[in-house]
Amino acid sequence: MNYSVTQNGKPLDKKLYTFDESTRTFSSDEDNLVLDFSGIDYCVFTTGSYCVFTTGSYCRFSTGSYCKFTTSSYCVFDIDSGCVFTTGSSCVVVRRDVYEVIELVENQKIKLNGYGIKGFTILDEVISLSGKEVKLTLDGVEYTATIK
Repeated sequence: MNYSVTQNGKPLDKKLYTFDESTRTFSSDEDNLVLDFSGIDYCVFTTGSYCVFTTGSYCRFSTGSYCKFTTSSYCVFDIDSGCVFTTGSSCVVVRRDVYEVIELVENQKIKLNGYGIKGFTILDEVISLSGKEVKLTLDGVEYTATIK
């Protein structure tokens, strides 16, 4: 199986993590990891904080805070705060703090409300233009702006 585990841009010493290829289970107490298991489906991950994951489908994650995930479809995340997710199709957010399930919409960026508060905010895309007049519509109201 091809996979990559790095920390601060360098391959992580194999003594600092385990990966059982038969169960496809990765575990490490290290922070600041970058994991690339992009060709491997059905993985289980347990890591420290500030980690980046790139995986195939049907993966399960349990991490500390501030992790970034890029996955294929049907993944499960059990994480602390401050995480960013880029997912495939058929994914949901399950919030245990407020007993809420949020169905994700493809190509829509959201930010979950704070701990104990149901719901989320849809994040607007930022577009940079120079020397152009642009028309924007926000909540049904049209705005015109000239960008210098």
